[in-house]
Amino acid sequence: MTRGKRIYVLDTNVLMHDPTALFKFQEHDIFLPMQVMEELDNGKKGTSEAARNARQVSRFLNEMIEKSGKIDLQNGVPLAHPDGLQLKNATDITGRLLFQTKDFDPSQRFGRVIPDNQILASIINLKEDRPDEEIVFVSKDINLRIKASIAGIESEDYENDRALDDFNLLYTGATELPEDFWEKVGADLRSWTDKGRTLYEFTKLEGIDWYPNQFLFLPGDEESEMRVIKVKESTVITQIIDDYRHTQHAVWGITARNREQNFALNVLMDPEIDIITLLGTAGTGKTLLALAAGLAQTMDTQRYREIVMTRATVNVGEDIGFLPGTEEEKMTPWMGALTDNLEVLTANQEGGNWGRQATNDLLASKIKIRSMNFMRGRTFLSRWLILDEAQNLTPKQMKALITRAGPGTKIICLGNVEQIDTPYLTETTSGLTYVVDRFKHWEHSAHVTLRRGERSRLADFASETL
Repeated sequence: MTRGKRIYVLDTNVLMHDPTALFKFQEHDIFLPMQVMEELDNGKKGTSEAARNARQVSRFLNEMIEKSGKIDLQNGVPLAHPDGLQLKNATDITGRLLFQTKDFDPSQRFGRVIPDNQILASIINLKEDRPDEEIVFVSKDINLRIKASIAGIESEDYENDRALDDFNLLYTGATELPEDFWEKVGADLRSWTDKGRTLYEFTKLEGIDWYPNQFLFLPGDEESEMRVIKVKESTVITQIIDDYRHTQHAVWGITARNREQNFALNVLMDPEIDIITLLGTAGTGKTLLALAAGLAQTMDTQRYREIVMTRATVNVGEDIGFLPGTEEEKMTPWMGALTDNLEVLTANQEGGNWGRQATNDLLASKIKIRSMNFMRGRTFLSRWLILDEAQNLTPKQMKALITRAGPGTKIICLGNVEQIDTPYLTETTSGLTYVVDRFKHWEHSAHVTLRRGERSRLADFASETL
């Protein structure tokens, strides 16, 4: 079949996930069943992200109807680009927005009258009315897509917000160089020393994508580890990185246990980098490294005023109900990772229990726990902001948080995309994946994928085999 102009039927969960989905199908028409309109109306109450999105969809629909003057029952209204909304390829939006205008009894086709069956029945009715047009149902509900396939309806997931097609293509932050690297670049290699650091400039090698703050290493040779400082048109400037594996370079008593942890500490300790994303499975040391580097630069060098830690409050199991107390006290159960890592960082303090308690009290005054729900409108000045469990955030939520950063603030996003607990988010649509992909070209950002677990031999074996 030739893929010409199509009619896309949007499910409610697509619009409540991304209100701008109405304008992402360019020259194709969009059809909204009446049941979707009912569900948007039912979901508009509240302060959740989904409720806000439902209200935004209603505003978009109202604006388009007002611009067109009236709804043509047969041809709908033009998909007019809303004022003030910045979209790529906005001029390509030439389709129309169609509404369900005919009534029917879905029980004749599907038996039980439930909302999902209402939507499927309206699509079948649309196919009968427009037999010559290709109709595609777009939903983030897997079970509903299966039911649609059984009913003979072509269906697909909403993929417009994907950062990339395959998660395995995501930028890792480090590239292994060929063994004959020095021979390949030898003819054009230029080296010099600046402020005690060794820098190299060489011609770009083919087959490698070059990004600022990308780490380069030779296989099996831990001494040859470099970071890309500048990417030019045909050449790359790199510098030899610091080695945080040795105790003389310990950060708040913590040393790197592997190559990737060494990469992470290099960018965490660099004041020129404003945002860092650390990806890795459980036990790779993401939180510990971020906290140690934060404490070293907050308590010792006083580069930052305080550490602010927040995370997405998504339950893994059943909800334990409302939590009493202040904002900080309510967030405490979610911050087990913070307290566990602080135990490690204060374990070697002198003065026995009294010394540890004094250190804990001092750290408590410098580490603030904040809820993500109250971030809108805030500005963080000279803060070390740790965003834990970032894989559970949508791209829109990530944008809302990162734009809170004021002058002198550094944001560290931690996450494991294998542990997404938010409905309708996948490895390729997670806000963390989105940030890694969108920031990789910016010279003040860095990304490191931590691969080796360092928690314990039991944890390593469990993550590999279970």
